Amino acid sequence: MFANPAVLSLLALLLAIGVSMGSRINVGLLAVALAWVIGVYAADLSAAKVLGGFPSSLFLTLTGVTLLFAIAEVNGTLHGLAQRALHLARGDRRIVPFLLFLIACLLSATGPGSISSVALVIPVAMSIGISMRLPPFLIALMVANGANAGNLSPISAVGIIANSRMAIAGISGEEFKVMLANLLAHVLVTAIAYLIFVLRDREAARLPATQLVAPPALDARQRATTLVLVLWIAGVIGLKLDVGLSAFAATCILLLARTAEEADVIRKMPWQVLLMVCGVATLVALLEQTGGMDLFTALLARLATADSVNGVMALVTGVISAYSSTSGVVLPAFLPTIPDLLQRVGGGDPLALALSINVGSALVDVAPISTLGALCVAALPDQSGARRLFLQLLGWGLAMTVVGGILCQLFAGALAAW
Repeated sequence: MFANPAVLSLLALLLAIGVSMGSRINVGLLAVALAWVIGVYAADLSAAKVLGGFPSSLFLTLTGVTLLFAIAEVNGTLHGLAQRALHLARGDRRIVPFLLFLIACLLSATGPGSISSVALVIPVAMSIGISMRLPPFLIALMVANGANAGNLSPISAVGIIANSRMAIAGISGEEFKVMLANLLAHVLVTAIAYLIFVLRDREAARLPATQLVAPPALDARQRATTLVLVLWIAGVIGLKLDVGLSAFAATCILLLARTAEEADVIRKMPWQVLLMVCGVATLVALLEQTGGMDLFTALLARLATADSVNGVMALVTGVISAYSSTSGVVLPAFLPTIPDLLQRVGGGDPLALALSINVGSALVDVAPISTLGALCVAALPDQSGARRLFLQLLGWGLAMTVVGGILCQLFAGALAAW
């Protein structure tokens, strides 16, 4: 039985998921190695056939988008825009949390994704927020959830991953609902945290004007970068330009204009994420060729019924995502299972299930055992409070596994049908 290529490929995927939850090794590297060994020596496929599972189109799209925003990060454009946006609060303690959420959301939605956006915003947010006597826990929730709220836009790296994997499952043309479901879920849970803060806040709402420091003006390189980014986004949305290929063109324009050094931009690229996403996708492609995907969906189908599949899958992917990578492991592994899974449980809405997987796996990412939460803890100026913030974010993140399951069970179907 265990010599069966379908069984071996499924065991390889489960091993990769397990390693991603408990090891520092890039699971994409392991996934490619496993795909080669099992594909060539167990399934009797050629190496070329195994390599054919590599998602070259996805890789080029992600590379183009992340290159473009690496320029904006390297030359300080994104940091400068975030500082200027925060200055709009004019010292009002009750506006700052809202602005932190909005800034992180917009940055993430326009391309860099949640990890880069949190890394950019959280150091400034922690410094400003603590000087204004805002709780570090609230600051972390606003920035991390804000970045995640915009993380599934059609032009963000993770949005591209989600929509491309959904297309494999036969779900296409639903980019708006994918973005909206994720946005609404994060707005809802963050609004609860913000409401608690407002009700508990007994201090003066506004700081003295003397504590407000205007950010420096954008320099010529940053203004040029901002202009190209705006034109690129307008072209993608208004002219339906290919996201990845147009990003390569915009990147070349900015490099030729010497807005950043090419070597610095290449070093800033999230190569780990690219390897992880494409490596796991290669292994998943092998499962489809060997029949291992049928076994995987049969295993998942035992956990749910047609009536509970949305909530159960949101819960399952949330638990895995808390210890693993949402974009690199959960979305590439679970989204392609949707058609077969629904057939096995006896029915359901494919789009609703896709939204449940997306939302359930994303809501937990604020936990400090995930990258976003870890960045928030590391940005705390006074590390004597790091343990408390770690435990607060851990409790919140793990609670989101249940909250995500409930929200998706109640609302995913209605949103998909809307």
